Amino acid sequence: MLDPRLRRRALLAGLAAPALLPALARAQSGPWPQQTFRFINLYAPGGANDILCRVFCQAMTTITGQQFIVENRTGAGGTVGSDAIAKSRADGYTGGLGGVANLAIAPSLFPGLPYDPARDYSFVTGLYRQPNILFVNNDLPARDVPGLIALLKANPGKYNYATGGAGTTPHLSAEMFKMRTGTEMPFVQYRGGAPALIDLMAGQVQVMVDNLAGPIGAIRDGKVRAIAVTSPERSPVLPEVPALAEFLPGFDLTSWNGMIAPAGLAPALVQRMAELSHQALRRPELVKTFTENGATPWAVGPEDYASYARSQEPIMRRLVQVSGATPG
Repeated sequence: MLDPRLRRRALLAGLAAPALLPALARAQSGPWPQQTFRFINLYAPGGANDILCRVFCQAMTTITGQQFIVENRTGAGGTVGSDAIAKSRADGYTGGLGGVANLAIAPSLFPGLPYDPARDYSFVTGLYRQPNILFVNNDLPARDVPGLIALLKANPGKYNYATGGAGTTPHLSAEMFKMRTGTEMPFVQYRGGAPALIDLMAGQVQVMVDNLAGPIGAIRDGKVRAIAVTSPERSPVLPEVPALAEFLPGFDLTSWNGMIAPAGLAPALVQRMAELSHQALRRPELVKTFTENGATPWAVGPEDYASYARSQEPIMRRLVQVSGATPG
């Protein structure tokens, strides 16, 4: 038989339980975040994108008091990690990179894409933009954009250009440059920007386009000559280098990334995630690290981010078709 004292305690606990339920519900539905956030990075550890993701997550950890953990899910041009984001629980605790590679280029580059960029994601916020940069071997007799265009037109097909991969924003930037200027340059594909840069400095190729973070050291050391950045305005990282748009109005092809999450998040939750992210993007230590890696914060809200991403897909589709790019 149950001890009377234990029976009384059980009765009191049963009476108290309903009173605790509202408090428990309030705790579970309180302000986001209340637990660890998993941020899926599509790129390998150690590169510029990985550094930028980690400094952003560290800023979010500082602001919110909850851990933001970077998980690297690489492969197939970023589509492996993108698929993982799309198939995660829509609970506000998994998200990751959504940018030009997986949202705008991949639909044309990978016919059997396992996710739909327009259907499978909640667009949370822009994070950063990185211009590409057009630069040349020091022995090339071209010191600026007009000089390079004139040299290429006078010598069609004579000079090669290199990038670190087909279907990347540097590759498509070069193809857009050729389209806009009516010039001819054969494409030499490398597996990564580093070996391409080595061959450029050795004179094996003459022209190169890469994300700004890759060659910035060689540019500052005078080992290669910067011609222009591909963003519509000059980069604060190298303000002395002009934008292609100064010579080719409207030229704009950059690497951009934001935060996406699985589809189905409540608009109020998405808005809160965006507001806290924008606080993180204003932190001086984050801005400093971004600048050192050739990036600028891109604190645009959910609607503008989604609209921009969708507007870029048809532009990238045309460039992929013109370039003949295929998955490497």
